[in-house]
Amino acid sequence: MRRDTRGPAMNDAPYPPDRTDDELARLDITVLLRYGLTAAPGTRRTALFGDGAAGAAVVLDRLGTEPRSVAFLADTVRAGGLARAAELPEPLPHREAAVLVREWLRAGTELVGGIAADDTAAAWLRAVATIIELKQLTRARGRST
Repeated sequence: MRRDTRGPAMNDAPYPPDRTDDELARLDITVLLRYGLTAAPGTRRTALFGDGAAGAAVVLDRLGTEPRSVAFLADTVRAGGLARAAELPEPLPHREAAVLVREWLRAGTELVGGIAADDTAAAWLRAVATIIELKQLTRARGRST
């Protein structure tokens, strides 16, 4: 357990995180979305935006997904909602990534979360896009040194 030197324990999560990319890639993102999108702030929401976003980013990055594509999808979800985005014939440019993300979007549409769930999903997708971009920038720096 990591402790803040100014006071009591911050949280029970190990620092640094102890999950590898392979472990994150094996997470069931659909389940994390089902339980995290409409949850009040707490452990389920933290799991969705922590390991869930990291796991989704690992998977999408391995499929060659550009972060701007995921960011655009986040904007689409924010503007039109999860249900509208789930109906898109190609929510992401690559077929395998599109099929996977459509499954994630449909998991969100099964909830009765309304606009709040749509906004949370859009924020989550934006977080996924940011993590993909950071992974790509880190790799690029590693090649240039």
